[in-house]
Amino acid sequence: MTETAKNRADFWFDPLCPFAWITSRWIGEVEGVRDIDTVWHVMSLAVLNEGRELDPDYRKSMDNAWGMVRVIIAAQQEHGDAVVKELYDAMGILIHEGGEKDRSVVITKALADCGLPATLAAAADTDAYDERLRASHEEGISLVGQDVGTPVVAFNGTAFFGPVLTRIPRGEEAGRLWDATTAIAAYPHFFELKRSRTERPDFD
Repeated sequence: MTETAKNRADFWFDPLCPFAWITSRWIGEVEGVRDIDTVWHVMSLAVLNEGRELDPDYRKSMDNAWGMVRVIIAAQQEHGDAVVKELYDAMGILIHEGGEKDRSVVITKALADCGLPATLAAAADTDAYDERLRASHEEGISLVGQDVGTPVVAFNGTAFFGPVLTRIPRGEEAGRLWDATTAIAAYPHFFELKRSRTERPDFD
């Protein structure tokens, strides 16, 4: 990047993931203190976990994870790219901040909150948009490999799983973390940095 070039983040999310939610709120903070463009994309934990042996409760959750991402893709196809972030925000607030567990309720309320047609909710129960959903998912996952989850973020074209955060950095602290992350991403031979997570996400 040159000094005058604008930074870009490409962000792949599944609205179910609490870690993606925190990372997305961090990006929102960065937008207030750094000159960046963010492009929002859907990925799918249901697609990611197809064919994998999972704990029965998690398998049930994954089998029920298609609906929200299908609805976001349907809305994007019918109403444009801007609704992707709008619906993600609406769904995430209901799930992660409001504690809503009924995914059909999340879909219905999020559509209403965004002023989108209630008829889009029907996309949750059809595979009509799955080809586009899988393509969006593959676009992100192909940058980092199958051994990851959400979020996937590309920093000026270089993608990683994460960063995985358990708190939302605010203000200039968010900006400094962005600076550090883009500096790492700019080094072409950097691949992985990890430690065991010892706390749960906190959305405050």
